[in-house]
Amino acid sequence: MRRLNIKIQDDDNEEYLATAQPKKLNLLNAIEQIIELSFRSSLNEEFFENAKKYIHYVSKKLGVSPIQSVLFSLFINFSDDSCITLSDMASHLGCRMIKMIRCENDIDVLVEKGMIVCHRDSSEKNYRVTLHTLECLKNDSPIVPIDRHGLTCEELFSEFEKLFEQMDDNELNYETLLKDIHLLLNDNSRLKFVRKLKSYDLDDMFLVLFIFFCHLFVVNNDDHIIPSDFECLFTDMKSFFREQKRSLLNGTHPLIEMKLVEYAISDGFADRESYKLTEKTKRDFLSELNITYSDEGPKVGLLMHEELKEKKLFFNKPEAEQLKQLSSMLQPKQFTTICQRLEENNMRQGFACLFYGEPGTGKTESVYQLAKASGRNIMQVNFAELRSMWVGESEKNVKLLFDKYRGYVESSAVAPILFFNEADGIISKRRGGAESAVDKMENTIQNIILQEIENLDGILIATTNLTENLDRAFERRFLYKIKFGKPHLEAKKAIWQTMIPELNDNDSTELASCYPFSGGQIENIARKRTVSSILTGKAIDLQTIKSYCDEELIVNEKRNRIGFL
Repeated sequence: MRRLNIKIQDDDNEEYLATAQPKKLNLLNAIEQIIELSFRSSLNEEFFENAKKYIHYVSKKLGVSPIQSVLFSLFINFSDDSCITLSDMASHLGCRMIKMIRCENDIDVLVEKGMIVCHRDSSEKNYRVTLHTLECLKNDSPIVPIDRHGLTCEELFSEFEKLFEQMDDNELNYETLLKDIHLLLNDNSRLKFVRKLKSYDLDDMFLVLFIFFCHLFVVNNDDHIIPSDFECLFTDMKSFFREQKRSLLNGTHPLIEMKLVEYAISDGFADRESYKLTEKTKRDFLSELNITYSDEGPKVGLLMHEELKEKKLFFNKPEAEQLKQLSSMLQPKQFTTICQRLEENNMRQGFACLFYGEPGTGKTESVYQLAKASGRNIMQVNFAELRSMWVGESEKNVKLLFDKYRGYVESSAVAPILFFNEADGIISKRRGGAESAVDKMENTIQNIILQEIENLDGILIATTNLTENLDRAFERRFLYKIKFGKPHLEAKKAIWQTMIPELNDNDSTELASCYPFSGGQIENIARKRTVSSILTGKAIDLQTIKSYCDEELIVNEKRNRIGFL
């Protein structure tokens, strides 16, 4: 084969003779020659002299030093191995390991440039060559980082996944991970996820942890994250990892205080050793992703306050005064002031109220009128819809219910009222020693509701006809407890006159005195009078109204007797 001796001048104006091959020189050819000449050379002076041309070509093409170009060529020689060791390279060179150890700083430069990847475990370091590096060599082009500008949110999380996999495989240290994350965020600042993230101005440690939580939810739909899941992020920072665990456990972690992360639910209670993104976080940060959130559970919408009809109610003095105070508290401006004051004193800001008493005493209507007066919409719950024939689904439905309510609170200028109407079965005493699946399910549902009331950020009102069987744990959680008794004489008289304006003072007094009716029963009689008047075309006199009252009493007597059979 014919060889040509030519002069080559480098950037430092040093001339040297090199033996050129007839075919055109490129990166792969140059690397191949370095490998051939380096075999059993122990990197001696003769090797560097013989391989000068090829070393110079690789160095200039890739922007690395001569020794780094040699080391890189050695890595390429072993690129079919995902665990390249320094001993592999020492064996090829025929040198002692001490010589390779002296080269570690230059190898670190190759790692920093992304030309190779380093894996660190407890025994030794090993290395691998990335597919991107090999593609660049095939194209005879410099090895530059992949352009990650203008990614979609899905592509951004794909890049996060690659980084976290490298961390899990000990191929990245924390500093490199942090640098790469910041580069990704800066290169894709137009994404809503990135803009929202930057608005929170998280410290680096918390930024990495939060992105990792988002990654676990996006990739694995993980709503039950435990400390061992994110320990890989802080392999070389054991004390910091312990601090993260401790602050998450006691609720002082910034991600919890900012309501970006919350405790996961286990057996109906908050599990302080497992965590999940809040529903607000999922909506605010991840809306760009094509994630289908479960729409299972109760179909609960809002009853708008504008649609509620104003109705005058009459009560006995004790409940009238309590309702007046509650109505004043629920006025938006007053409510905001109260919540701010409670927050300043490190007190819970949610309000849970219990309206209890006999049927027909105005409990449900009072909720509607409070909502009307305070301009609050109502999220009304039918607990029959929460129960499922499949054990486990009911618990999920209850959690979805409260998640939905939190969403309404966060998206509304005025917090709506969460209304548990006829909640007797839900707030009754829990079953001791529950063994059946159904009993366990009922207890779990109650545990979830107790926990949610404890963490409530809003207004909950429950109504019940029965209080004898009320669970004490529920009783403690209701701040306002208003008993609705049957109306006394003056209240009943006012109700009669409101329902049947044609009654004079004496007639309304007589009816109020003779019949121990609730407001609901009086409304029944007034409706029956209206229907009869329409059907007969005649005015209904007092005597006929009394007959309707007697019929109402008979119905009640029968109902009571049936209850004791």
